[in-house]
Amino acid sequence: MIKPQTLKKGDTIGIISPASPPNKENLKRSLSFLEETGLKFKLGKHIEREYGYLAGTDEERAEDIHTMFQDQEVKAIICACGGFGTARMASLLDYDLIQKNPKIFWGYSDITFLHTAIRQKTGLVTFHGPMLSSDFGEEAGVLPITKQYFHQLFENSPLTYNESLSPLEIMIEGKASGELVGGNLSLITSSVGTAFEIDSKEKLLLIEDIDEEPYAVDRMLNQLYMSGKLTDAAGILVADFHNCVPQKRKNSIPLDEVLAHYIKLAGKPALRGFKIGHCSPNISVPLGTHAEMNTFEKKVVIESGIL
Repeated sequence: MIKPQTLKKGDTIGIISPASPPNKENLKRSLSFLEETGLKFKLGKHIEREYGYLAGTDEERAEDIHTMFQDQEVKAIICACGGFGTARMASLLDYDLIQKNPKIFWGYSDITFLHTAIRQKTGLVTFHGPMLSSDFGEEAGVLPITKQYFHQLFENSPLTYNESLSPLEIMIEGKASGELVGGNLSLITSSVGTAFEIDSKEKLLLIEDIDEEPYAVDRMLNQLYMSGKLTDAAGILVADFHNCVPQKRKNSIPLDEVLAHYIKLAGKPALRGFKIGHCSPNISVPLGTHAEMNTFEKKVVIESGIL
């Protein structure tokens, strides 16, 4: 495990778009959040490039990642937004370069594929958290508690997630511990069978998603179950499944039943109700650090992701 250095006021943040193009107005608005936090910023060369639903070609987006990891002035890299396409350029990344220049890497949603790839190829702890254009820059803004969890980058202390943050439901009782991994279910599933296939063995697996109908969630969880990813895990954290409701057809198995079915098949301690992902608040957590889950106390304690 490699942890990045703690942020300090006055540090410079690199902003990139490794997936889809950001909303330009939202991105501009979001910069005030960094300034209020006492941070400077640099924009990636290709951040406003548009290539269909991608923020530039695979090579251009990979170049921005390399540039920010190489730049010694940049202390953290924050993604402007998610969307589509990070998996397309994962094989183009220079993981030796990333490993030799460890720094904070922050995002969620489609960025999940990069979290998995970077962690497994380099050992670097990364951060699953709200992004600039898609979250902090929204005209309605984000809740104060969402902003509060960004400040974990400035202080080396463990995070405790309990019912003071959101109601938690015990799906299977027990205690479990291990490295916290995962993120967006669609991107986790798409890694199976690739060189970046997620390793969930003896780890705490976090899952969340947005706008996927119950049948699609069923299909993805079934693939994770059949590939051994659910049964390999030490425990499972079921986070927010925003707007995952039937749309194409009214006859559907309820999402709650779909989730419960696969959690039961996995047979591992599991809690549900974490406000992590496409939700408000969106609580940020480090991926790749040690975490301990206790369903009896409805609590997860996560080791700090920074030095």
